[in-house]
Amino acid sequence: MSKQVRLWFWPIVAAVMMSSVGMVRAQVRTPFQVLDQEPDDVYLRPTGPTEEQLTNQGGVHFSLDVTYFTTYMYRGVDQSTPPIRNEHALQFDGRLSFDLQKLPHPFVGVFSNIFNDDKVSRFEEVRPYAGLEWTIRPITLSTGFTGYIFPNREGVDTQEVWAKISADDSRVFHTDIPFLAPYVYGAYDFNKYKGFYVEAGVKHDILIGDTGVIVSIVGDCGYVAHDRYFKRAGPNGAETGFQHYDAGTEVTYDLDTLLHIPTRFGHWEVKGYLFYTGSVEEGIRADSRIWGGAGLNFRY
Repeated sequence: MSKQVRLWFWPIVAAVMMSSVGMVRAQVRTPFQVLDQEPDDVYLRPTGPTEEQLTNQGGVHFSLDVTYFTTYMYRGVDQSTPPIRNEHALQFDGRLSFDLQKLPHPFVGVFSNIFNDDKVSRFEEVRPYAGLEWTIRPITLSTGFTGYIFPNREGVDTQEVWAKISADDSRVFHTDIPFLAPYVYGAYDFNKYKGFYVEAGVKHDILIGDTGVIVSIVGDCGYVAHDRYFKRAGPNGAETGFQHYDAGTEVTYDLDTLLHIPTRFGHWEVKGYLFYTGSVEEGIRADSRIWGGAGLNFRY
């Protein structure tokens, strides 16, 4: 390369290199510049979790219902311990469920009925249960096992297996929530009484505006088959037939709205109950009662 060419070639190369370095520096941003970027930048600013993301998004869920009733009615029968009548029952029902997405969801739980005036045992009944629940919209199928344990009382414990099918009829009635939510429940006592209990019912929810109040109209009817537990004493006693019906109202109030409880602390509700239970066939054991109570529900 001649001396004259070298004189103009190298200054041009140096100018091109300095220009390239300047362009690279202009494209590299400091952390402070990234934080101060405009909203339309391709690099989005980091954001905190949404209110929905602060709820329990895991695979394990817990619920606890605490209720106080004027009378402990179960399957149409007043469960008061003789000679006590219409005992005021404090009840606890805790449940742990596991979300396996599209697979059936296992759950375990325990129910307990407590009465301070019972001289034999304050825990009158302990009812452990376990099962599976599978939702294939609009149908929910569930099945399980329930044990009935009566502490310090001989010869009354028993066990049963059961199944339940419920339907979400909101698509049929074009509503946002189920309109009647019908269900059919069946249980077989395979231990002590060797009989069947079948129940069918409906529930209609009425949302009271934006108040957080839900009024539910509830109704159901029970049928027994070859179940000695429901046979009345005397020559006219029967083990098969329509046993009882329930009609009543439940009022649910969302405490999260009232007390401004963040969703990360779970969902809280207070409930009120008022029911009438009536017997159907004379030879089958059932009691006619007006009963009710109040409770606190927690879901997480």
